[in-house]
Amino acid sequence: MKKLFLAAFAVFAFASVNAQDGDSSSALSKGSKLIEINTGSWATGSTAFSLFSVDGFTTYSVGAEGGYFVSDNLAVKVGLGYSGADDVDGTFVYKVGAKYYVGGEFPVGIDFTGASVDGNNANWVGLQGGYAWFVADNVSIEPTVRYNMTLDENKAESAFQGLIGFAFHF
Repeated sequence: MKKLFLAAFAVFAFASVNAQDGDSSSALSKGSKLIEINTGSWATGSTAFSLFSVDGFTTYSVGAEGGYFVSDNLAVKVGLGYSGADDVDGTFVYKVGAKYYVGGEFPVGIDFTGASVDGNNANWVGLQGGYAWFVADNVSIEPTVRYNMTLDENKAESAFQGLIGFAFHF
C-alpha cells in the first residue's frame, strides 16, 4: 500500500512541476467526450485498475469508462471492467451513470454498477465526489472518494472506495 501512495505522490509531484494553466471550460462543454481510467481499491465491482496481493493471494481488476457531455459540465458515462483472483472465476463489471463538474473542477457522480460471475449478479448504486486537477487543457487527474451502496445485501456488501482517476477530454 505504501508503494501505491508513493507512486500517486510521484505522479502529483511530476504533474505539478509540468502543469500548464489549463482551461477546463472547453474540455467540459456540450458535445465533448471523456475517457477515464481509474486506479483504486475494491477489485470486485470495479472498473478501475488494481492489483493486490496479501499472504500469497492476488486479486486484480482492469477497466475503463467513457462519457459524452450532454450539456456543459454534465457527462453521461458507461464503463466496463473485469476482475479476478487466484483460483476464483472472473467477474464482468458494467456501469452506467452521470458525472457533473461543479464549478468546472469538483466532479460529483452517481451511477449503477452491476457485476456478474457464473450467472450470479450483484448490484450497487455508487455516489462519488472529488477534485479535477487539469494538468493540461484536455487531461485531468481526479482523486475521488466513492461509496458503493449494495442493492443485494445477501450477495454483496456496501463499501467505500478511494480512486485516482486519469481523464482524457476530447
